[in-house]
Amino acid sequence: MTDTLIRTSDAQSPDTADRDALVDTVRRLLAERCTEQDVRRIMDSETGHDPALWRVLCDLGLPGLLVPTSAGGAGLGAIELELVMEEVGAALLPAPVLSTAIAATLCPDLPGLADGSRIVAVAFVGQHDWTGRSTVAWTGDRLTGVARFVPDAAIADTLFLVSDDAVFAVDRADMTASPLPVFDRTRRMADVAFDGRAKQIADGSRIEAARDIALVALAGEQAGGARRMLEKTVAYAAERHQFGRAIGSFQAIKHMAADLLLESESATSAARDAARQVAERTDTKDAAVALAAFACADAFVRVAKDGIQMHGGIAFTWEHPAHLYLRRARSAAQLYGDSKLWREGYLQALEAQS
Repeated sequence: MTDTLIRTSDAQSPDTADRDALVDTVRRLLAERCTEQDVRRIMDSETGHDPALWRVLCDLGLPGLLVPTSAGGAGLGAIELELVMEEVGAALLPAPVLSTAIAATLCPDLPGLADGSRIVAVAFVGQHDWTGRSTVAWTGDRLTGVARFVPDAAIADTLFLVSDDAVFAVDRADMTASPLPVFDRTRRMADVAFDGRAKQIADGSRIEAARDIALVALAGEQAGGARRMLEKTVAYAAERHQFGRAIGSFQAIKHMAADLLLESESATSAARDAARQVAERTDTKDAAVALAAFACADAFVRVAKDGIQMHGGIAFTWEHPAHLYLRRARSAAQLYGDSKLWREGYLQALEAQS
């Protein structure tokens, strides 16, 4: 692992300056290599994946962010991941960063994970199947059935199957990924059929941590996407003129912008607090994670939806990027359970604390 992400000596306890440097590095890279034109080119490709861009992200060390230094990674944690995912969401990065982060929690010493040479997809089944549609069974070392709506499965070299009490690894040769038509083409999904060997790589002790990382990372992505969409909306309101005035000077637009600012800032606070509590393993982390799961999802959807309204007719055209953010917001809001599920989870966590 190179020192491009953060100094090795600070990897276990990075300070604010280190984290700022990390975020700045990722932001500058995405500004250069993941422009709107790049996103459109990649999302319109057959696989929705750009190996060249992935290689650049790997050279930066992004796949190994959560991998311990002993296994060649950066040895960072949930706080740094959330900050990086804010930049990922802002740029609508079409790359398997979320899947890799979850995989690093489940099996951090997997060969090829830290350097990104092995792409890993993750499917949650059983009680962790938030789609409620997967049907998977295993006998001995053999796995059968189908996991539904698995992100990045079509480009994965390995798939981690997270069941109720164990995690299994399945090689590409022992699974068949069928790409699905998706509303958000920046995040491809597939149904994965199994009829072959599977190797147990972890027991149930890692599953809760993987769930927390998945939700924190997704919340960070949603918070970052909401912030970028708000920035684009405010910029447009300042430059678009009607009746001889910038539309941003109209009271109705000001009120809408103020409401969306509150949504965006609240989402960022919720995501960062959840990341901190996961990193510190606090007694209240379950409530914080559940809160971030629904608050960030709802905020991103509202900012994207109302931002389109504030843009007017231009935002409904294919050429404008606003609809790309709405698509990401809508799909992300369903990826690991909807807002109703996590509101219920939040209340259950509060009851457990009392």
